[in-house]
Amino acid sequence: MNSPVPERTVRDLTGLLVQAGHAMNTRLSVALAEIGSSPRKHCVLVHAMEAERTQSQLAALAGLDKTTMVVTADELERDGLAERRPSATDRRARVISVTPAGEELVSRGTEIVDRVHAAALDELSPGERQVLVDALDKLQRLPAGGPASGPEEKQVRRPRRPRQ
Repeated sequence: MNSPVPERTVRDLTGLLVQAGHAMNTRLSVALAEIGSSPRKHCVLVHAMEAERTQSQLAALAGLDKTTMVVTADELERDGLAERRPSATDRRARVISVTPAGEELVSRGTEIVDRVHAAALDELSPGERQVLVDALDKLQRLPAGGPASGPEEKQVRRPRRPRQ
């Protein structure tokens, strides 16, 4: 016997954000595929061009897990878009350095990303655009586990598996 679903008292903000993010990511994926790129590759290359950064730093900025970042770095190297190099400031660390071909791809990709974002924002009135962008900016800066969270909210980490 199924229990009735509790009635919601607040709009499902997470669901809306996830669906909107998925729709935008799909639009970007299709558009960036025209130049052999993807939102993930574009994001990593952009952040790698901004400053000397390690794979871990780039993964954090791009919201990628460690495995996905390694796969992405491997793809970027294979495609001649980036190289792993020793850090200029820490000889133990390796950084992702963008090649001239990668810089060209970022330039072309940025035009595409701007076009896709502009098309989405064009669906809104000028006032709605500003409110949306300001609200999303504010929400993305909220601390995880902040005052709105319950005591049960903690950063979720998978347990380590014993080495065999």
